[in-house]
Amino acid sequence: MKTIRPHIIFTVIISLMTVNTHAHSHKNPFLTAYDTPFECVPFDKIQDKDYTEALEAGIKEMKANVEAIVTNSAKPTFANTIEALEDCSPILERVEGVLFNLVEADRTDFLDSISEKYAPILTEESNKMMQNAALFARVKQVYDSRNNLNLNEEQSKLLEDTYIGFVRSGALLSDKDKAEFTRISTALSKQTILFGQHVLKDTNEFEMWLEKADLDGLPESAREAAAQRARDKGRKGWLIDLSFPSYAAFMRYSNRRDLREKLYKAYNSKGCRGNDNDNRDLMRDIVNNRLAKAQLMGKTNFAAFRLERNMAENSGQVYHLLDELKAAYSPYATREVERIRQYAMAQGQPDGFELKPWDWAFYGEKLKEELYDINEEQLKPYFELERVKAGVFWVANQLYGLRFVRNDQLPKYHPDVEVYEVYNRDGGFQALFYADFFPRESKRGGAWMTEFKNSWRNADGTSSRPLISIVMNLTPPTGEKPALLTFDNVTTFLHEFGHALHGILSDTQYGSLSGTNVYRDFVELPSQIMENFASTPEFLSKIGIHYQTGEPIPSSFIDKIKQSENFNVAYACIRQLNFAYLDMAWHTMEEPFEGDVFAFEQQVCAATSVFDPVPGTAISPCFNHLFSGGYAAGYYSYKWSEVLDADAFAVFKKNGIFDSETAAKFEVLLSKGGTRHPMLLYRQFKGGEPTIDALLERNGIKR
Repeated sequence: MKTIRPHIIFTVIISLMTVNTHAHSHKNPFLTAYDTPFECVPFDKIQDKDYTEALEAGIKEMKANVEAIVTNSAKPTFANTIEALEDCSPILERVEGVLFNLVEADRTDFLDSISEKYAPILTEESNKMMQNAALFARVKQVYDSRNNLNLNEEQSKLLEDTYIGFVRSGALLSDKDKAEFTRISTALSKQTILFGQHVLKDTNEFEMWLEKADLDGLPESAREAAAQRARDKGRKGWLIDLSFPSYAAFMRYSNRRDLREKLYKAYNSKGCRGNDNDNRDLMRDIVNNRLAKAQLMGKTNFAAFRLERNMAENSGQVYHLLDELKAAYSPYATREVERIRQYAMAQGQPDGFELKPWDWAFYGEKLKEELYDINEEQLKPYFELERVKAGVFWVANQLYGLRFVRNDQLPKYHPDVEVYEVYNRDGGFQALFYADFFPRESKRGGAWMTEFKNSWRNADGTSSRPLISIVMNLTPPTGEKPALLTFDNVTTFLHEFGHALHGILSDTQYGSLSGTNVYRDFVELPSQIMENFASTPEFLSKIGIHYQTGEPIPSSFIDKIKQSENFNVAYACIRQLNFAYLDMAWHTMEEPFEGDVFAFEQQVCAATSVFDPVPGTAISPCFNHLFSGGYAAGYYSYKWSEVLDADAFAVFKKNGIFDSETAAKFEVLLSKGGTRHPMLLYRQFKGGEPTIDALLERNGIKR
């Protein structure tokens, strides 16, 4: 997943204002360009009070710089207006780049309170800037003369994006509607942050303490991890919580069906338990505010507004893809579910046994082991984190000539974080890469990539390189055992690393067009194509060394991984479609929603739900992607990008997965960021447009 900061504030190339600092004993790091190695964030120098001061100073700086553009007596030009808006407040860029990332990766009560306070303020100030009539008049004058300016490709794209950004921020609205647009946007910025905070708090509040008799079926690694969690709480025994490593292992292996049910219901009732963290009213506000915002802009619904700036362009194209995949995969998914049910019956379940969602992973894992004679516990000793990490870096080196050098001397925001210098094939510095692997109460669940700073080219032609981060929730080391990964963990690592490569390899003139600043339904291509390497013999041979014996992973294991790759693949597809249809339903409604969240979700999901609804549970109230993470009317992009990645990786397979010419063409796609339309970038890579055929063939749906 690629995260998006809650605010996007355009920036300008104008000298920094003089700003008062704290007492002489402390200099606020955010107020000037970082005077650090590689322009890294000086996390060790940041104090809580620095955030407030920098946010206020940044807002003041932005206002002054905008005023300087507006009052410039010279004729509006690309340089004095559009490029000037590209760096409107370096201070805000620095402080936002840290604050809103740490709220997700290493939150504190103070950071929560600051983000809640300033998110709406920043949104309001951004809207004021984007709705400034005099400023927009200058932008429009440059835009209207674009055909006579002799701009290069990237300059033309920046001009187009800037003009459209103003229009989509309400620049053409009446004064009354501008005020309403700002009110709605400001409310949404606070509501989406609160949504995520509620989910995290509900996640952290649940604890399931086990006695020895409750451990039946759990492998040694899961028991050790549960014991370590208990020790971290200062207690004896075993603790299962809702962090994904804990949850997934218990659901997959525990013989205690009653406890699997309890854990499932806890995991899937986050945000709808009727406590202070209940998100249902907040969801209604978010959905209705998005609808009102879209209708102010002349659209019938939020999806219509959002999809204008996506490859899909409209909801009809989205539904066409979802319906096409549903028709192709549904028959196979039905057979997969029946196969699991029959298998459960064969394991001694009584007549009339009803397969429940808390049974799926448990019986699925047992059947997979029986069919392919392989299981996660057999594989984990071969997937030690340090070797997997080295293997992932090796893939980047084989494809793009990148080299990663760990630097433990650079400041970081948490002791668990690792920092790497990244160098290109010519030995030049390319980026800093931050890796944050293990769960903690201060970190939200899931896995994502973000950046503390993007990249751009300075006026003298030198490149200011990015600070890229991936955040995950892997099982940490326990006792004398190192961190061991499941195959799914390995795949997720590759996925997030693909996002990181998109940022690391960026080579653009302007920061707003760099790296992952691309259409939402294109941003997952670089991540999902990396997942394909997970099951290749070349990669598995590189990472697969038993952490105790030093023996290489048996070739038979590699064969079995490949053979089992499509196990329950249709069910997985239908589950993703279920999420995508739900997302579209929330964001294609044309009237304010005042109904019951449970009833709405059940109605929408009926056609793609394998199991009957479980009372008290729902996806929507804890669906951070939609209501906190930037994927509203965009969750379909995972399947859209999967079509692209299967189609693109077919080129790699045809030419050789490390073929230098193929990799060089894909590197161009990665380096260009948002400077070209994504379909143009894709055509330049492949020589044609993508089709669904490669995905169907990869999944065994079409032969």
